[in-house]
Amino acid sequence: MIRLIISFVTISFFFMNTLAQHNTHLVTHSSGDNTTLLNSSVVGAIIDSDFKLEEALYGQRIPASVTTNLTIVTVFYYGFDEKLHQGQLVVHKEVARDVKDIFEIIRQIHFPIEKVVPICKYKWSDDESMRVNNTSSFNYRFISGSKILSKHASGLAIDINPKQNPYIKNGTTSPAGSVYIADTKGTITTDCRIVEEFKKRGWTWGGDWKSLKDYQHFQKILSASE
Repeated sequence: MIRLIISFVTISFFFMNTLAQHNTHLVTHSSGDNTTLLNSSVVGAIIDSDFKLEEALYGQRIPASVTTNLTIVTVFYYGFDEKLHQGQLVVHKEVARDVKDIFEIIRQIHFPIEKVVPICKYKWSDDESMRVNNTSSFNYRFISGSKILSKHASGLAIDINPKQNPYIKNGTTSPAGSVYIADTKGTITTDCRIVEEFKKRGWTWGGDWKSLKDYQHFQKILSASE
């Protein structure tokens, strides 16, 4: 009888301790080849994207030399509905830590983002992705109007909220009909915390460019040591 009571107490203690750890510690979420430690505060987020890497790359011919350097990163952000969402970005492995850290800051400061879904969802159409205000990174494509591969083609560029942060050249904006208004919700400006955090990590911002403006666009050129 005494042994039974001791066993019951031991089991109860183990169960309560495990439950406490579950509620206060980090939990592990895995999606494809991407494993991210999540604080318990993000559990219950609205799922906008939950691809495996191979699914996120489906439907496009991509050289093996490119795919071997790609990974998929799960991020969390507050949407325009002010609710917490889960999305994903396919990026170059060397910038995965940058992306995770910056999006954690985006979540903390409640900077609103419409959606973050790999561009395969939009049949690899940059125009269609921008039309629905999707934030994205990897897309194996050329710079518009050229035969030069975009930084997106190696997962070293990110476009955030294209409708609020359009590409503007010679008075033409992309996506079509978009307007850059600095005090609009979801707009990236020179003094924005997001710009600061990207630049601290060696990224450049298209809003600083002289011949044109690409307010949605951040990119990074890897050094020889990376």
